[in-house]
Amino acid sequence: MPRAQRAVPAWLAHPFRWQRLPVPWAAVARGALCAGPLLGAGIATGHPAAGVLAGLGSMLAGVNDRPGTRRTGIVHIGLPALASALGMLIGASLQAAGAGWWIVPALFAVGFVSGAGSVAGPVRSNAGMQMLAATILGAGMPLPGSPWAKALYVFAGCLWLLLLRLVLRSPRPVGGALSGERAAVARVFDALADALGAAGGPGAEPARRRLTAALDRADEALRLHRLTSRLLRRRARAEELLLAERFAAATTLCEASVALLWEARPLPARVAESPRRFAEALRTGRPPGRLSAPETSSAARGAFDQALLDAAVAFARPEPLSQPYPAAGAASTPGFGRLEPRPGPVSGPVSGPGHGPPPPRRPAWVSVARRALGVVGRRTRRGRSVLGPAGRDYGLRVAVCIAASTAVALLLRADHWYWLPATVTFLVKPDLGPLFSRTVNRFAGTVAGVLVFAGAGLLLTGSWWPVLAAGVGGALLPFATRHFALQTVAITLMVLSFVHVSGDPQAAAERIVDTSIACGMVLVVGHLPRLADPRRRIGQRVTSALRATEHFLRHVLESEPGQDPTERLALRRAAYRALGEARAAAETAAAELLAARDRNPDWLTVVTAAERIVDAATACAVRLDHGARRPSPDDARRLCQALSAMADALEDPRRRATGAPAPEIHPVPDCATLTDVATELERLRGYAGAN
Repeated sequence: MPRAQRAVPAWLAHPFRWQRLPVPWAAVARGALCAGPLLGAGIATGHPAAGVLAGLGSMLAGVNDRPGTRRTGIVHIGLPALASALGMLIGASLQAAGAGWWIVPALFAVGFVSGAGSVAGPVRSNAGMQMLAATILGAGMPLPGSPWAKALYVFAGCLWLLLLRLVLRSPRPVGGALSGERAAVARVFDALADALGAAGGPGAEPARRRLTAALDRADEALRLHRLTSRLLRRRARAEELLLAERFAAATTLCEASVALLWEARPLPARVAESPRRFAEALRTGRPPGRLSAPETSSAARGAFDQALLDAAVAFARPEPLSQPYPAAGAASTPGFGRLEPRPGPVSGPVSGPGHGPPPPRRPAWVSVARRALGVVGRRTRRGRSVLGPAGRDYGLRVAVCIAASTAVALLLRADHWYWLPATVTFLVKPDLGPLFSRTVNRFAGTVAGVLVFAGAGLLLTGSWWPVLAAGVGGALLPFATRHFALQTVAITLMVLSFVHVSGDPQAAAERIVDTSIACGMVLVVGHLPRLADPRRRIGQRVTSALRATEHFLRHVLESEPGQDPTERLALRRAAYRALGEARAAAETAAAELLAARDRNPDWLTVVTAAERIVDAATACAVRLDHGARRPSPDDARRLCQALSAMADALEDPRRRATGAPAPEIHPVPDCATLTDVATELERLRGYAGAN
């Protein structure tokens, strides 16, 4: 199908996009107290190298200092901190061994691991990127000290910011230790209210996607809280279980709301006001107050009113319904450990499940280690294997760019070669954004940062002014997440301060030359045919999303009446999560500078059609729960097979020529939701080329 031509190409417009976000004042304060003070402490104590390394660690950790709960902060900062320390250990060991040109294959191997980790999720992707950057800096920066000492200094700088993250926080609202988790669940209700307010208008689909993102963040916060309890073998408290029950009520309410959004009819303002009352109740601890009156105009409205009533009951309960017991099994309530009925009185001692002698107790540290290894070693979700086709392509793209830039840098400037591959590190990873946009913004930000640093050197005298420049860069870094060029300015100020203190005061002008060479190399190597093929990089995510959509649709159409909706809710969340990841990858691909764009499917349109299929299937599930006529087995089989065939065609285009013809798609009589599914399937088939 033909695609509408834009007045300004996406690859040209993307470098000018600016995110509108609130100013994270607490993070700004943490940034001001990290790189600058640590560098100053090293100078004051006569150990400038230690100050440089600690400041470098705090800078890398500051890139990951994003809004969230304390536990998400520990994970998002802690895992990359370990990777940074490991990278510094590897790089410093290469420098101590006098590796010479052997640095090129060594960085190729580290770059491949870093790039392959890009498919495993944003936290592990950032960890891989920072491990690679620390390896390059450790191998190139001429700093004294043993490899282990350098790694410990970098790790100490990361831990310093993490400590400030736990201490310097915004004033804690009602909720005590669960204030962050309460705020995350409250944002789900706020996003739900916004989505209901947009029903029937052009902003309904974007509002539903924001609701999905809010659900993902709340689910992550509650799961991390549960993980902490499991590692420490601590029983869940009553307030934790109440919050989990309220999040479960929000999940059910969201399902009914998606059915209302599918009807595409504007809703009264009082309907959207009810979820906002729940959000206010979570933030203040007060009752939600009066809610909208029930109405039976449709099955979706009836389901919404019932879910609203269930949520009101969950908010009115002073005690949770069930008693927690620490267990490693799956949680029946989202967010926390397994819930079991309250036990009755026991007349005698009970030793274990078989009433035999109790098993020997392991030391506490053994149990914690086993649980932690089980969590870290858990397999990633389908379509995110680091050894899959996308992981290999990501790894090869990063490894080739890093090895080529290192070889060129060693030829041009063997004494200070590290800046060129370090610049490539922050550009080439495919999941970080469009390559052309990041390259342009990196060059502009580096030039601006060098000019600001050079101006500061002309205006300020003495040996302490780099400390001030590093402090300004650290304070600017949390605010600079709005735009990559501004983030580059902040990082450039800090890195030039570190380089100046470490004994290279004339490095500023060389940085512009090195950055220009790095940007040119990334644009050339990063757009080589195999390394820039969106079907290999994006098709994997879209295929995974289509299969998750097919699993949800099949469950809706084939489940028995009256079946527990827990599995359906989990499948719907998995489908929306996979579609969110696919949309992010498709939006990045749409803004890439690609000459062969027209030979690939319209990824964004495919993802949008799949999202509408999940919306319509959700509305179908709600209608079936309220007594609507169930589709025939033939209709269910035909729709699911058509969606599976499209996923197969995207995964391997050769199946279209060798496989069986795709099943015909017909509207389903007397069922508007499944007719919408059939319509979107036909549209998806046209854009995906699965015909």
